[in-house]
Amino acid sequence: MSGLPHSPHALVTGGGRGIGRAIAAALVGAGATVTIIGRNAAVLDEAVNAGAAHFAAAADVANETALKAAIAEAHARKPIDILIANAGSAESAPFAKSDSDLFARMMDINFMGVVHSIHGVLPGMKDRPYGRIVVIASTAGLKGYAYVSAYTAAKHAAIGLVRSLALELAASHVTVNAVCPGFTDTDLVAGSIDNIMKKTGRSREQAIAELAKHNPQGRLIAPEEVADVVLWLCGQGASAITGQAIAVAGGEI
Repeated sequence: MSGLPHSPHALVTGGGRGIGRAIAAALVGAGATVTIIGRNAAVLDEAVNAGAAHFAAAADVANETALKAAIAEAHARKPIDILIANAGSAESAPFAKSDSDLFARMMDINFMGVVHSIHGVLPGMKDRPYGRIVVIASTAGLKGYAYVSAYTAAKHAAIGLVRSLALELAASHVTVNAVCPGFTDTDLVAGSIDNIMKKTGRSREQAIAELAKHNPQGRLIAPEEVADVVLWLCGQGASAITGQAIAVAGGEI
């Protein structure tokens, strides 16, 4: 069997827009019950109303107390079988201007947010007959990029966590993997494009090309392409795949 088990409950952080919303919609289409978590209640509600998820809760993944309360509420509704730890944030600056506050923000959201999410779901998931944890990292977790040292460090940390936790859980039914998109056509990347335009005076097309040049295919990744990989990892046929960091980047990695 390669598909999802019957009606699993999936929790997607950062599920209101971009990659998270595409993943949530793909899981809904595959028969999962989907709860999304994010900071903007209006964005979450719109996604639910559009059929991209069934339930939503507003919480910041960097706020451990709020996040665990949201996860507990979702688990009480239906035990959680799948966690997609997708919520993230990126800020760019030269290392010399990347102060400790910037590093703390990137670690809080991109790494500790993953830690808090897994802590919230794992006790219940270990008691279930099937479990999947997928961390949406980045090619920045597999290589370096200039001017995003804090973001890159946090994503490397997230992949290190995935590899270690996969070994701890190898004898269980829970798999732990990371998916590492390259530059993807999302609101987050749109912010990077705006930043390039502002700092360099380039046109939007030139700014997009600046990011797309990292991809040997010469384009941005579509969120749905990332969602397809996640859906496969969540399937029963991927039970032997754990501790992996899979790049979705057109051959960049």
